[in-house]
Amino acid sequence: MGFAGVFIMKSLSTAERRLLKARAHALRPVVTVGNARLSAAVVKEIDISLKAHDLIKIRVTGDDRDLRQALLGEICNRTDASPVQHIGKTLVVYRENPEPATAPKKPAARKQPRRTKKSFQGE
Repeated sequence: MGFAGVFIMKSLSTAERRLLKARAHALRPVVTVGNARLSAAVVKEIDISLKAHDLIKIRVTGDDRDLRQALLGEICNRTDASPVQHIGKTLVVYRENPEPATAPKKPAARKQPRRTKKSFQGE
């Protein structure tokens, strides 16, 4: 599916999209777009989810494929995300997080190197 000409956000290369599809395979939808379509609350929830996870699945109710495709474009434009995949009633979007959510903490540095058993024997 070619998304590049339809949307005005960062386009993903084929290799990037393939890797993101593989990562998204195990995910469950975190947001559902119902009959009210894209209300401000739904867009806010999508934005919060993208900040937390950077790659999310969105479930869209309804049988109109063209409407789902239009929703994908609108979601991406309003959240500054990139479309990854539209398969059935599931949309996958990605937005790169400039800063990691939680950086791993380094263990406290030791003041002196640890002494071995042999170092005590020479005293």
